Amino acid sequence: MISHVTGTLSEVAEDSVVLERGGIGITIAIPAYVFPELAPKRNREVTIHTMLFIEGNQSGGHMEPQLLGFVNAEDKRFFKRFISVKNVGWRKALKALAEPVGRIAMYIEQGDIAALKRLPGIGPRAAEVIVAELKGKVADLALSLPGESEVVEANWNDAQQDALSVMVALGDVRADAERWLEHAASELQAASEVQAASEVQDIATPEDWVRAAYKVKSGAAL
Repeated sequence: MISHVTGTLSEVAEDSVVLERGGIGITIAIPAYVFPELAPKRNREVTIHTMLFIEGNQSGGHMEPQLLGFVNAEDKRFFKRFISVKNVGWRKALKALAEPVGRIAMYIEQGDIAALKRLPGIGPRAAEVIVAELKGKVADLALSLPGESEVVEANWNDAQQDALSVMVALGDVRADAERWLEHAASELQAASEVQAASEVQDIATPEDWVRAAYKVKSGAAL
């Protein structure tokens, strides 16, 4: 069983990545919410937590392996529980994860059928079954309910706080905007550790942070 793969992230798309390891390119399918997090790490070494599925017709002799990947062990653990739901196979589950796992787990714990129905491929009946079978079983993976965002934002400077307000006013979901801003800050911190200060992009104003966050969203380098 392949539990994780570490290699150089050579390609990133909205539904898959390619890791180069020992001269071999390994294609790994990913859920959509992972793309903004991995895109800025192109050409860097990363570790992807994986699950292996085998598809095909055994009697016909054609069996095709498919690796699925997640950025951390917690998301992988949620996925295992998600596919235990009746009629939710791995393909349907992977397609449904268009939002961060913590948020989806929170929807389940809150019994928020309306929010679950917005996920790709999840209809009203499926949403009800997911809540019925998983509520109480994913609380350890759910986002903290009101209060968590305030803790995160308390460590931001005024420019980041203002950038968040601008992005929300532009129509972005607050949790998404927070995540993109956090990734932008992490990327800048990582860059400053390996480059001279004069070589690192200066992000000081709310407008700078908004632009940086949208670059993360699109997968462009800062």
